[in-house]
This record gives sequence, C-alpha cells and structure tokens, in this order.
Amino acid sequence: MIQYKNDLAINATDLSQVFEHSGIKRPFQDLNRLQKMIENADIIITAWDQDRMVGVARAITDFSYCCYLSDLAVDLEYQKLGIGKHLVEHVKEAIGSETSLVLLSAPSAVDYYPRIGFNHNDKCFMIPRER
Repeated sequence: MIQYKNDLAINATDLSQVFEHSGIKRPFQDLNRLQKMIENADIIITAWDQDRMVGVARAITDFSYCCYLSDLAVDLEYQKLGIGKHLVEHVKEAIGSETSLVLLSAPSAVDYYPRIGFNHNDKCFMIPRER
C-alpha cells in the first residue's frame, strides 16, 4: 500500500533514486544540486512503498496565486497505478483553490497531464538553463 507524506524531510539519495528510475530527465548523479532542489522547494510530497520512496512531487509557490510543479516523478515499476495523480492531488490540496498549478511537460508526458486534470496552454515561454 502506497503512503503519501508531506511532512518528511527527504534526502538527495532518495530523490536521486526516484529520478533515476522514473525516466524523468534530471541530474540524478549530482547530489549537491539535488539537495539544493530539496532545500529550496516550497512543497515536497512523496509516495512510499514501505521504506522505499517511489514517487515525488516538488513545487515552488507563493501559496496565493501560482504554483510551479517542477518535478513529478514516479519509479517506472510503480507507474500506471495512479501515484502521479495522487501526488498532484496532494499538491493541489496544499496550495488551495485560489492558486493555479502550472508545469512544463516532457514531450513523452504531454498526453498524460490532460488525463489527470491539466489544461493544455500554448502560451508558455522560457529561457532554458545552461546545464
């Protein structure tokens, strides 16, 4: 049975393992960078199968108007079980109904997000990171 937690301080190793085994493109080998990602997030919701972290939602928000869902990752072994949808629901609960939830999708996940309640918007602009 999967448990969802938002009160747990995760470590970079747990995050690295989920990123590495989920198929998401993240710098999973760079533990220092992952630690900064953890420390500077406003919301981190995790999914656990006993003592193994199998999913994560990491977000940046003002809790008032906008929330950016920076990471939604689920271990490949646990995908298609509704874990990603539950992680998003927990983020939505944390930010409240007045706050919009936005994300940038990987090309491979574009069809997934409408199935869990996201609307497609073609008005996104970005300056990509250098590394």
